[in-house]
Amino acid sequence: MTQEDALNELQDDINRLRGKGLQVGTLNDGYHSFNELYAHRIANFIALAKKMAKSTFKPVWISDVQSDGTAVAEGWFLLGIGKRAGQQITYHIPSAEWDTCKAFADVLKKAPEYDGHTSADVLTRIAEL
Repeated sequence: MTQEDALNELQDDINRLRGKGLQVGTLNDGYHSFNELYAHRIANFIALAKKMAKSTFKPVWISDVQSDGTAVAEGWFLLGIGKRAGQQITYHIPSAEWDTCKAFADVLKKAPEYDGHTSADVLTRIAEL
């Protein structure tokens, strides 16, 4: 079995567990759990957005309504840097962080028109800040 086959099999197992309603956030790669990595990503993005909000470089915003008018998934909201197509950097952030972000971000009734950015786009855009 190749490494790729083994990883695909493991992913299938994880998907089956998630399908049964099991939380997989405690899965650990030997260094960090998924829960820990997400907590770091959330804290880092909030810190970056807070710093960006202090500059006039790009607008920082939050919304619990997506650009198409539908509500963001329960328990989450969008935190974004930049509103224009080709500049947006967004993440879903847990609702527990709303007040923290509201202290520095503009609250929008609806998120800016989504420009279709991917995870790869977000990484590129962050690197270009």
